[in-house]
Amino acid sequence: MKIRQIAIFMENKPGHIMGICRILADAGISITTLSLADTQQYGILRLIVNQWEKAAETLEKAGYVVNITEVLAVEVEDKPGGLLQVLEIIRSGDINVEYMYAFTFRHGEKAVMVFRFNDPDKAIELLAKSRVKVLDGVALFKEMH
Repeated sequence: MKIRQIAIFMENKPGHIMGICRILADAGISITTLSLADTQQYGILRLIVNQWEKAAETLEKAGYVVNITEVLAVEVEDKPGGLLQVLEIIRSGDINVEYMYAFTFRHGEKAVMVFRFNDPDKAIELLAKSRVKVLDGVALFKEMH
């Protein structure tokens, strides 16, 4: 149920994201979603891609520092309070949300959010008990096609 996310630490300069996108495009790798967090000098680009191993290898060969982390793609009711319901479940297990961001597509009638938890296995267990669906990579990339 966990999916792999690529994180790239980079300087905050014009054209850096474009360079990463070009490398991935030239390698035939599709970006499903991304998040960029920055400071004045540096940033962290987080990517979910269709071929994470190939992407990591390709980016490392191009000189980028790549870190692979496990995240969860969680269905969230697309209505007022939908995200709150998921966060309440997570809080009940004393799990910390390190960061989150949204996918640009829906899974059926539900939104999909990426969550990085300090204890992803416990989060999966709590969400399953509450009947909140956590998507695996197969379901996630199948939805795109």
